[in-house]
Amino acid sequence: MLKGKQKRYLRSLAHNLQPVMQIGKSGLTDNFIHTFIDAIDTHELIKVSVLQNCMEPKEALGEELCQKTDSDLVQIIGNQLIFYRPTTKENKESKIVLP
Repeated sequence: MLKGKQKRYLRSLAHNLQPVMQIGKSGLTDNFIHTFIDAIDTHELIKVSVLQNCMEPKEALGEELCQKTDSDLVQIIGNQLIFYRPTTKENKESKIVLP
């Protein structure tokens, strides 16, 4: 669980990021989750955009994705979700150092 100061710091880092993935009509599929895990392992902080044809609410998508991938939801801005998860690979150092 992230503290307020940490979320603020991550939001400032995510400001210039472009969305890496899109959630569409099919919602959270197994393929999407595997791709999400690969992306968040690589970048640690990613933006995901939710398309307008997605039937599920953004809040529910964010919570479900956090539970399935052991990541933290930093913020929901419009149709974009920001997620953070520190790297779990032993040979890789974390790129983002939280305050």
